[in-house]
Amino acid sequence: MTKIDALRRLLPCLSPTTSTSKAIATPIKKRLSTSLRNDVVDPLHPVLTNTNQDKDKDSQDSTTTTDLEPPVSAFSRPSRSMVIGTIFGQRKGHVWFCFQHHRLSTKPSLLLELSIPTHQLVQEMSSGTVRIALECDHSELSSCPLHSVPIWTMHCNGRKIGFATKRKATRHNRLMLKTMQSITVGAGMIPTGVGSSGSEEIMYMRANYEHVIGNSDYESFHLVNPDECAGQELSVYLMRSR
Repeated sequence: MTKIDALRRLLPCLSPTTSTSKAIATPIKKRLSTSLRNDVVDPLHPVLTNTNQDKDKDSQDSTTTTDLEPPVSAFSRPSRSMVIGTIFGQRKGHVWFCFQHHRLSTKPSLLLELSIPTHQLVQEMSSGTVRIALECDHSELSSCPLHSVPIWTMHCNGRKIGFATKRKATRHNRLMLKTMQSITVGAGMIPTGVGSSGSEEIMYMRANYEHVIGNSDYESFHLVNPDECAGQELSVYLMRSR
């Protein structure tokens, strides 16, 4: 089984596209869901109770936090929006993440080059859950907007695996995004010479993501699957540690 076949098998909700020079739109029959983790307590929406019986328990629970919990107060109202996210990379290369607010735009809102090899990410996705945490130091980059941070320490499913670097879109990147303008949800291959200066085809996975802004030190992107389809769970967290 080739890696692209493995990628398609892991993404049953995403219709594969052919490796032609012109991308084909993938229709979606149902409205996409708004969250991947309905069964997990959202750290941005802690449950508030008013009864005396739960008061002591809430006090104890508030002292324990998860590794990915943002430093926000219980009364903050995080901003949520939908964006288009594209994961791509050459078979023997490493992974890139691209997020766009507009499908037809060839200028990404955020483009990150990750040190994780493409084949390793495919292996991580075989578990069904991938959480990528990108962290920077607050003392050195306290005044820098998160989307302008030049380099991040990268963790994948709890393991430190290198770094992520912010990049400006090159001519090849823009050509690749132009090729996929008609695609909102899909996975497949881009032919040699489109979006890359190398001799290898580019593997890609494109989908809708829920973009959550907790505060100036925390953002996250969560892959959104079509309703009634579990599919792949993938989240990317941008965090500035204190």
